[in-house]
Amino acid sequence: MRVDPPTLEGTAAVRGGRQLSFAEYGPADGRPIVWMHGTPGARRQIPIEARAFAAELGVRIIGIDRPGIGGSSPYLYKDVLEWTEDLRLLLDALGVDTFRLVGLSGGGPYVLAAGAAMPDRVLAAAVLGGVAPTRGVDAAPGGLIQLAVRCAPLLGPMRLPAGFAITQGIRLVRPLAGPVLDLYGAVQPAGDRTLLARPEFKAMFLDDLLNGSRTQMSAPLADLILFTREWGFALADVRVPVRWWHGDADHIVPFAHGQHCVGRLPDATMTVIDGESHLGGLGITRDVITSILDA
Repeated sequence: MRVDPPTLEGTAAVRGGRQLSFAEYGPADGRPIVWMHGTPGARRQIPIEARAFAAELGVRIIGIDRPGIGGSSPYLYKDVLEWTEDLRLLLDALGVDTFRLVGLSGGGPYVLAAGAAMPDRVLAAAVLGGVAPTRGVDAAPGGLIQLAVRCAPLLGPMRLPAGFAITQGIRLVRPLAGPVLDLYGAVQPAGDRTLLARPEFKAMFLDDLLNGSRTQMSAPLADLILFTREWGFALADVRVPVRWWHGDADHIVPFAHGQHCVGRLPDATMTVIDGESHLGGLGITRDVITSILDA
């Protein structure tokens, strides 16, 4: 299945002479939604249905590559909150004042950071199976993320060389990317397996992964390092409306982690995606977009 390219794609200068790359879908004068990809992922990790719905509603979706993927310069923030300093510059360059956000999985902490740091500009945020804190007063116990916590001393020195190795590995398997994704989907829980079998989702994931990893792939390791640190803000600092969706069969980020975060956020509601696993939120993006536009 062919995937149409973004309406607009490019890079913007941020602090320290670095760049962040972005991809836009929908009308340039539409209501902005910043879309933060999962771990791993890149700026095009936005469902085809969401792109079509954005055009229908007059919404401008902006996907952003985190440092170390796509065209974004490699960089390791001191904490998740520091990312918002670059976000301000990118959005200023794109002429965006107020906006909403959506974050999948590893994109969730970045969405919450924007809500804490920019309450004057963030109108609402949606989190889809988002990662919970592992340190500080908001830490949630258990989950696969604890593997990263245990490996934290090794992640820093490994970030760039491992990122290079992953990039080279993806180049080698690029001709077999479709079958590899099929194999991955075949061993996932029923919800994710069904989603990844849908042609439009498979095409979107392949386009995003192959495009984003063309030159570098250190962003996922940078994410894991930051997720094992304190985020630089408390969940109580996020006073903008947060709408959280979580599959009750999530095998990567436990459903209990979503409940934990929602219980600590000042203005948050939880929507349970019955029987769905980690990617379930991507299958209901019309509901997600409608919800944050109304929030």
